[in-house]
Amino acid sequence: MTASLRLEKITADNVLAACDLAVRPDQRDFVAPVARSLAEAYAQPDVAWPRLIVDGDRPVGFVMAFFDVRFSPGDPDDRPRSGLWRLAVAAGEQGRGYGRFAVRSVCEEIRGRGGTRVTVTWKQGENGPEDFYLRLGFRLTGEMSGDQVVGELDLTGTPSGLPADRTAVRAR
Repeated sequence: MTASLRLEKITADNVLAACDLAVRPDQRDFVAPVARSLAEAYAQPDVAWPRLIVDGDRPVGFVMAFFDVRFSPGDPDDRPRSGLWRLAVAAGEQGRGYGRFAVRSVCEEIRGRGGTRVTVTWKQGENGPEDFYLRLGFRLTGEMSGDQVVGELDLTGTPSGLPADRTAVRAR
């Protein structure tokens, strides 16, 4: 991870690099391909926030946030939520802090828009993202969204919303 780690808006100049990103084969059942995410973002531009994770000049991952979405529009108690829609760190780039950086960046964006909670859903299973999200402080809500569990992170506790780093990030 370098000092030039950043999120970049998806543009004509980087869309192919974004679509070329792939997670490990054993993780493919847990996250949709970037191309599908970009199609969903195109179809829902008012709620989707797709970004390429770039370290120096290397694309290392993809993150997409959502803003003010109701999970159950027919439920009068349902509230608008904002959170992580997709997170994919390239197979050869995992374990270097890029996922944590992306989650922290989404937390900052949500906080900047007035949000106090970050929502994420994930499929449970071996090689799935559950341990990652729980280590970052997300807590299961007991809800389901389709076949995925729902987790939330309270942003009111710390500046980023994330707990202090518990593990060192490996240098590149």
